[in-house]
Amino acid sequence: MSDLQALASDAYVYGYPMVFNLDEVDRFTRKGMNAVAPAPFNTFSHATKLAGPDDTFVSVNNDTVYSMAQIDLSAGPLLLTVPGTGGRYYVMQFVDAWTNNFAYVGRRATGTRPGRFLCTPPGWSGKVPQGATRIAFPTTVASIVARWACAGEADIAAVRALQDATALEPYGTPGEAEGLPVADVGVVDVIDGGLMFFEKLRVRMAAFPPAPADIDYQGTFAPLGLLKAVSPYTSPDPELAEALRAGFADGKEKVELATTHGMSPEDNGWKLAYHAFDYNADFFEIGTVTDPAWIVEDRARARVMRAAAARAGLWGNHGYEAAYAMTWNDAAGEPLDGGSSYTLRFEKAPPVDAFWSVTMYDLPEYHLVDNAADRYSIGDRTPGLVRASDGSLTLRLSSERPADETEAANWLPTPPGRFRPVLRMYEPRDAVVTGSYRLPPITRVS
Repeated sequence: MSDLQALASDAYVYGYPMVFNLDEVDRFTRKGMNAVAPAPFNTFSHATKLAGPDDTFVSVNNDTVYSMAQIDLSAGPLLLTVPGTGGRYYVMQFVDAWTNNFAYVGRRATGTRPGRFLCTPPGWSGKVPQGATRIAFPTTVASIVARWACAGEADIAAVRALQDATALEPYGTPGEAEGLPVADVGVVDVIDGGLMFFEKLRVRMAAFPPAPADIDYQGTFAPLGLLKAVSPYTSPDPELAEALRAGFADGKEKVELATTHGMSPEDNGWKLAYHAFDYNADFFEIGTVTDPAWIVEDRARARVMRAAAARAGLWGNHGYEAAYAMTWNDAAGEPLDGGSSYTLRFEKAPPVDAFWSVTMYDLPEYHLVDNAADRYSIGDRTPGLVRASDGSLTLRLSSERPADETEAANWLPTPPGRFRPVLRMYEPRDAVVTGSYRLPPITRVS
């Protein structure tokens, strides 16, 4: 591998989270996501139902109703107003252009009383209005990902009332919003060549500077043309083009490997991604935890973690808000496949202060799986589950509906091929985070 190719591979791992993230930001402003209609910057789009298989977003949840706002503070600050929820779980997660979770508003972070929050751009030094809490954004473009707990169809109206009471409005005299930087249309790329990826990375790095501690590292990519003011990829030197395309492919393989065989510990085959979003070591606003246990100081390790987290769970929460565990394999280490049937037995329910669920996803896209039962997750709020006399709960994972009615009540449909379930534990208790609560294995039965 040439030095340029190796550098391009590193640049892919470094830049993938921002490129992918801002592609999704662009998508939500122009096309939306089925349940979440498109909305312009600085406007909430509220889903009116739980996500389903038509909501093609990586590892989208089926537990909460989403409200999404793509934020552009280049025009000036915004005032966010949230309603009281009467104890209902909700979380508003603030994610910058580099996918840092830099603030939280919600039941765990700020309680469930009404509140006002002033969202300010980098370098802002104005006066915060009385009764409001400032949230300083690391980048002018960011996302607010809101999740409202919903107990099913009968609960939708109550969620809608909360969504309607949520507001974003300009603070002061707004200027002209800049939006996302535009890549040079002169960059011609083959389907999997990668030149457009590096062009997007070039313009976005310039528009959204990283944390100061990453500036020097970003400078190492100068030989790739990523720091140039004018695109070098419209008529690239053949050697550079070859290195970029090869580095793109190699970097992509690294991210896939880190996603499935990364640094997260395992328990009975589950990857415990409780600390998968700890890569932010620089920006801590309201609702974040600054305990060193939740911060990865090794920046090289954090860059790989960031890429894997974006690939498998973009816009996922820190583990102290929602703990995630996922698996690709059964108890014997064999890949999970819808050609077989499995059981997942919880002797004791996951210890949480909010709620928990197991959600089914396909591979390789990590999307919800269409099925005749119209069931995409099972958890402590699922009606009709059958527990054993000792209180244990055994879930059945299979592509076909079980003939036994008890098993059918506890059935989580799988796709016919490979799949990956995710266990979510909202507001996890210490037993989850410390590992004293052990996750049960998925056992193949036929």
